[in-house]
Amino acid sequence: MQNNLNLNGSRLNEQQLDMLRLFEKPMPENDFIQMRKLAVQLLGKHLDELMDSWEQKNQINEETYERWSKEHRRTSYKGKK
Repeated sequence: MQNNLNLNGSRLNEQQLDMLRLFEKPMPENDFIQMRKLAVQLLGKHLDELMDSWEQKNQINEETYERWSKEHRRTSYKGKK
């Protein structure tokens, strides 16, 4: 199914369109807030899982983050004032 609905210059996919259809009719503000919180929790869970996987793959742990926090990684801008 081809769609013409754009958001910020990109086309919406079928899943996004289905979500819009589900919420075609306005809902009470409290329900909307609860739905938004659930969506943010789900996205946060996926981000946590992605980070855990990346840390495990790259053998990153608390000691690594502690070491990184003490390293100087800023770019030197000698000669510029």
